[in-house]
Amino acid sequence: MNKKIIALIVIIIVIAVGVGIWLISSNNNSNESNTNNLNSNANINENNYKEGTQENTGDRESSNSKKIAIIYFSATGTTEKVAGYIKDATNGDLIEIVPKDKYTDADLDYDNSNSRATREQKDSSVRPEISNTIDTDSYDVIYLGYPIWWGDAPRIILTFLDESNLSGKTVIPFCTSGSSGITTSVNYFKNNYKNINWLDGERLSTSQNEVTNWVNSLNY
Repeated sequence: MNKKIIALIVIIIVIAVGVGIWLISSNNNSNESNTNNLNSNANINENNYKEGTQENTGDRESSNSKKIAIIYFSATGTTEKVAGYIKDATNGDLIEIVPKDKYTDADLDYDNSNSRATREQKDSSVRPEISNTIDTDSYDVIYLGYPIWWGDAPRIILTFLDESNLSGKTVIPFCTSGSSGITTSVNYFKNNYKNINWLDGERLSTSQNEVTNWVNSLNY
């Protein structure tokens, strides 16, 4: 075999080896690229899953939020106004305690020792009837509002407490008053309705900012 043929064979072999190496390298790069793409997709899917999980968790937390009611008695409209501000601040349900026999101005005459409200407040056993049914079963937190009469809560509030099953619920008293505070009524509640989780409550004016700030400070 002459030298030209041998040289040609060597060139062919070298070319073949070079092509083979190039093909192997190309395949490896392609596989690496596919692997990277798969990993990238996997990371995206994992992130999407995590985000979805967080959103679902948030939905669960939202669905488990405490349900709030603002239950109030108001003879002149002052406590009703404050209760409305609390509803705006909490997005709770507003429920009025409606007496069977509504109170007239004469009933509320502080200077008349024989007025209806005066006689009721002097007798701790009095329980004025409530005309509407108040269902508290579905609520976790209850804001309980009333005016202060003769230094204490009106007896119709005790009617509501006697007739309602509030065991284990959080009840937040609030009152309106020209001068007297809420302490006497709250102490009575705590001593006589011990199955309820009572907060100390607050005497409030009809300032919406004051009411909203108080509600926000409670974190309910």
